[in-house]
Amino acid sequence: MDLQLADPLPKTPFGTEMREEHFSFAEGYRPLNHGSFGAFPAAVQDFQRQLQSESEARPDAFIRYTYLKLLEESRAAIAPLLGAEPGEVVLVPNATTGVNTVLRNLSFEEGDVVVYFSAIYKACLKTLQSLSETSPLSTHEIGITYPIEDDEITRRFRSAVEDLRAQGKQPKLAIFDTVLTFPGVRFPWEALVAACRELEIMSLIDGAHGIGHLDLTHLGAVGPDFMVSNCYKWLMVPRGCAVLYVPFRNQKLISSTVPRPWGYETREQRAKTEPQAYFSRLFDKVSTTDNTPYCCVPGALEFRSEICGGEASVRRYCEDIARRGGARMAEILGTEVLGSSSSSFRRCAFANVRLPLGLEVLGIDAGSGRRVAKWMQELTPAEYETYLPIKFYRGEFWCRVSGQIYLTVQDFEWAAKTLLELCERAKNGEWK
Repeated sequence: MDLQLADPLPKTPFGTEMREEHFSFAEGYRPLNHGSFGAFPAAVQDFQRQLQSESEARPDAFIRYTYLKLLEESRAAIAPLLGAEPGEVVLVPNATTGVNTVLRNLSFEEGDVVVYFSAIYKACLKTLQSLSETSPLSTHEIGITYPIEDDEITRRFRSAVEDLRAQGKQPKLAIFDTVLTFPGVRFPWEALVAACRELEIMSLIDGAHGIGHLDLTHLGAVGPDFMVSNCYKWLMVPRGCAVLYVPFRNQKLISSTVPRPWGYETREQRAKTEPQAYFSRLFDKVSTTDNTPYCCVPGALEFRSEICGGEASVRRYCEDIARRGGARMAEILGTEVLGSSSSSFRRCAFANVRLPLGLEVLGIDAGSGRRVAKWMQELTPAEYETYLPIKFYRGEFWCRVSGQIYLTVQDFEWAAKTLLELCERAKNGEWK
């Protein structure tokens, strides 16, 4: 029997000390919304600035040669986190760019359908709407409202595909998340990939909240057709970096980046080129932008390993602090966290907490409820030195908070007290 070694202890304790020693937040700022734009440590920021200085000192040498070497190192460093080969991953600015790259490289015929869930990220939905104006694809939405269990989501997916085929339509591709944006919950992406394979449908995973958040080292074995994940949200890489995974078997389907790169070749030329070599070359240099975030992947991984004790240590703390912090918030607010403690969708670094505020107390309808939620949300950066995502969902007001290594339960307690104050202000009619 092999012995399992414990994860190394963090060199800096998680919580307030981690925040003060390694991150650059303003004094008094409470970073409770890591999920939107992430945060990266000062050491990684210093490295990026060093690269930017090198780029300005010798632009041609850096952009033409140094950058490409660093990019190769980043691809080799990030591939194991996805259980992939370096040749199966490339770096793009963000998940939306990755989703667009895949969708705009696929060809659609009359009757083809893209299947998605009602919780889809709106930028992805708008991409589908845009494509439907210029290609013959149609879309089909599967409605879901949380709390809902994973098995029911998979059942609805299979049923939708069967119904579409009974109507003479051809489901070609399914889009789904690793972790939803709102509510912040883990999605059954592994089961859906398996269902897609069985039903002979291509799968595209929007893993915006994926790498650095969930353990994805089995992704290559699970075998989606495409997957993109933001590195700047949870992996602590500077903003403007995401990883696009395209397994070798599908690289022949990708003929161009978005926008078209210098490495693009015509169909005739592509036929003479080995698909893997062409795929890698496509993404080396797309256009002249600041690509230094791509080069910071190894540095971010080194920080997470050397200072934080490794990927498993980071994930464990983030999920635990989200669970404990969310429970404490619900206790202070006198409400609840979305889903039971045993719900599989809660196995992530988000907590969704209901606010003690109802339409009947405010004397408004659902349309005004969305206005109130937006008003409360926008007050948090304007007056409270934080940002709390507040949404009107399934007839009630909810707040999504993020767990991260620089947070403590006290931060969540502060958030709950802030929300209580915002609820009182809403009841007093300030939102009007």
